Amino acid sequence: MGLVIAALFMAAALTPSLIPRSAVLQGVLCGLSLIAGYAIGGLARLVWQGLGLPQFSDRVKRLLLLGSGLFAAGLVLASLWLSLGWQNDIRLSMGLAPEQSGRLILVLAIALAVASVLLLLSRLFLKVARLVEGRANRFLSRRLAWMLGVGTAAFLFWSIGNGILVSRVLAVMDSAYAAIDATIQTDIAPPADPIKTGSAASLVDWQGIGHEGRNTVAAWPTAADITALSGAAALEPIRVYVGLNSAADVEVRAEMALAELLRVGAFDRSLLVIATPTGTGWVDQAGMAPLEILHGGDVASVSVQYSYLPSWLSLLVAPEYGRSTARAVFRKVYGHWASLPADERPRLFLFGLSLGALNSSLSADLLDVIEDPFDGALWVGPPFASQAWRDATAGRDPVSPVWRPVFRDGRILRFANQGTGFLQPDEDPEDWGRLRIGYLQYPGDPITFFAPDSLLHEPEWLKEPRGPNLPPGLRWYPIVTTLQGLLDVVTATQPPPGHGHVYAASDYLKAWTDLTAPVGWQADGMARIGYALRERGL
Repeated sequence: MGLVIAALFMAAALTPSLIPRSAVLQGVLCGLSLIAGYAIGGLARLVWQGLGLPQFSDRVKRLLLLGSGLFAAGLVLASLWLSLGWQNDIRLSMGLAPEQSGRLILVLAIALAVASVLLLLSRLFLKVARLVEGRANRFLSRRLAWMLGVGTAAFLFWSIGNGILVSRVLAVMDSAYAAIDATIQTDIAPPADPIKTGSAASLVDWQGIGHEGRNTVAAWPTAADITALSGAAALEPIRVYVGLNSAADVEVRAEMALAELLRVGAFDRSLLVIATPTGTGWVDQAGMAPLEILHGGDVASVSVQYSYLPSWLSLLVAPEYGRSTARAVFRKVYGHWASLPADERPRLFLFGLSLGALNSSLSADLLDVIEDPFDGALWVGPPFASQAWRDATAGRDPVSPVWRPVFRDGRILRFANQGTGFLQPDEDPEDWGRLRIGYLQYPGDPITFFAPDSLLHEPEWLKEPRGPNLPPGLRWYPIVTTLQGLLDVVTATQPPPGHGHVYAASDYLKAWTDLTAPVGWQADGMARIGYALRERGL
């Protein structure tokens, strides 16, 4: 039973998923799936024996073992061969080069190595449990001794894994990302323009804004770039950024951000965007550049860093930092914005990608702003853990699919996918109300659509009607689909723009156009913007 179920699990792990996998990651996934299937087979054997069901003779056992071994080997080899075509179909659909057949040997070798290590660890666990059980049998009942043995082994393994391995790994990663954040790029000089953060006139030091802050401040486009695209004189976009090392306290960093906005005249612009960064402090310029171009540079944005760790690690280690920072920044910026006369202040929008979308959605309590709401929000690729996104998806019109929900009458909240935008071609923009909140999500984004309950239940996004661009061979398998999804989450940012969790500037362009209604752009001008964005690899 162990061999058969292990082979079935490994075969399922080789089937298509959302993100193409390298040979190494595919091997790790297959090893994990193989050992999970083997464990289930072993558990079924124990249940069979525990129920006192009939046992096979030695001769029948040998025949069954031989038959199951041949079946398992044949199934694994056939699935390995088919997996090359499955992976290449996904890669070609994303414009990636195909893999070669040599990868199959590496996948099999890594899968067997991973499964062997896990099998040895599991047997070591059982050996420790039985050792403790044997000693405890002298003064405890058999059942209590067994519970003590398993509990002791679990405690020891957890303590070693969490206290030594996990802590050491996290410490190393923390040091590495802190060093990257502190590195000053040699190809980016401190800005001379006094309206730029980090300049000599700035209230925020160039060193303090960190690696991602410097990238944000120096990002394309400039006023000259926008003028070349539009043919009209443009303003220099204002990008205020406060790094994690600019101040030790969250509230102080938020106050610095407001002070810098006031210094550079951000509240005199036509649009003001609170752009909540991802875990590393990264602000997606594929998302901000289209907005700055559409409005002739008459845009100010503000971002405050809360971590230098990747989003998934930041969410795991210190999720409260992102929430508290986003709330502090919103309170400061909104408080000043709301104090200004309505006809003398910019339109205020929220923006965030991935973990930035989650924290941005948590930054504002609608009950606090209902009398004077901000103008809108663009939340892109929200993580599956985002409660606001989950509530809106669950409350959708049942006729609409989970990957593009229709929420109530669409007066406030709307969803968009690749190339769709928020408005229908013949729709009156006034149908979207005063407060406009938009979710941009790809049906194939594993960070948005990972479903922990896929362990035992088919997730809704795999049911018909399915979203566009999903691999045709993608199917649900108990346990294995969850393992596939976890691996897809880790590799979601590896595909080219327009796939996975990498959102293309062309989709941002449509989203911001519908959300902010820029004026003066005709079809040829929009085509020029699209071409310029593609030329820059956005």
